[in-house]
Amino acid sequence: MTIQKPTTLAQKPMIGLMSGTSLDGIDAVLCAPDQPGMPLLASAHLEIPSRLRQELLALNQAGPDELRRSALASQQLARCYAEVVRTLLEAGGLAAADVAAIGCHGQTVRHQPADGYTLQLVDAALLTELTGITTVTNFRSRDVAAGGQGAPLVPAFHAAAFQHAALGRAVVNIGGFANITLLRAGQPTRGHDCGPGNALMDGWILQQLRERFDRDGLWARSGTVLPALLEQLLAHPFFMRRPPRSTGREDFNLAWLTSHATVAQARPEDVQRTLLELTACAIALDVHTARPRVDEIYLCGGGAANRLLVERLRELLSPLPVLGTSTLGMDEQWVEAIAFAWLAAQCLQGLPGNLPEVTGARGPRVLGAIYPA
Repeated sequence: MTIQKPTTLAQKPMIGLMSGTSLDGIDAVLCAPDQPGMPLLASAHLEIPSRLRQELLALNQAGPDELRRSALASQQLARCYAEVVRTLLEAGGLAAADVAAIGCHGQTVRHQPADGYTLQLVDAALLTELTGITTVTNFRSRDVAAGGQGAPLVPAFHAAAFQHAALGRAVVNIGGFANITLLRAGQPTRGHDCGPGNALMDGWILQQLRERFDRDGLWARSGTVLPALLEQLLAHPFFMRRPPRSTGREDFNLAWLTSHATVAQARPEDVQRTLLELTACAIALDVHTARPRVDEIYLCGGGAANRLLVERLRELLSPLPVLGTSTLGMDEQWVEAIAFAWLAAQCLQGLPGNLPEVTGARGPRVLGAIYPA
């Protein structure tokens, strides 16, 4: 597909890049910022090299020589981002000069808003040099500086893309962690992190079977929910916190999981099934207690491809319809990357990207640091 080259800056496409906490790869989109919902013009996916993936996971924990390792990982990640940007440009028949900017979330390795910081790795200066395209990154920090959680940031985009004039909608993004956006016209947009999405399931199957993820939930389907373990996992203090709230690997990780004695005594597939149930129950609880009322649920993110997880959500949330965002015209895989293209466009226009009622910040803020080409 060849895209007609834009003639004015306002018509120039934006690129969005997202490598989420699942670390399953980099999603890249080319989209049109001057049209409602920023329609997709081209997309690409690049797997993160195994060594870099392992290093990024390791950097989520304290370790030796962290500053140097983080700097080198940021450079490697920027080179991966640049590679997938080149793929996008080739797919669209565009040159770097035809693109307004790249919105790049970077890779989260620490998220501690209670301590006033959040850290997403990417060498944005190098990414700009490698691509010749203006890069916007570091979206979370300004919200945290204003007293907010710095996450989730996608609800503002969900409101722009998916709000219905009459129906209450919940948009649930299931990446490494799950977050929910609550939309009803005429009322403030609400949203928060629900808890684990794929992160624990991916970590457990990697440890047990050396598989990167449980395709369609097939391994989990071979197991049985362990009620005692599920009750222990749902007792995590995070689930007692009232929004605004956000979470990450600091709260939910394999060390926390294996600290429960039940895990050592259980069949691995039963643990996997219980982890899937944890994700489903956390999301369902947030939908059932949602204000404003929810009429429809739309899923996006990698978890939307897990058939067993979607089945359980439909059972737990019946009779509410549980659909994918593709039914609204936006493929589930690309929603988050498009959101960061949108956030970059907001930044370049000097417009706020956060929702204080979601993050708890003191007010609307322009999000992002700009590295001009």
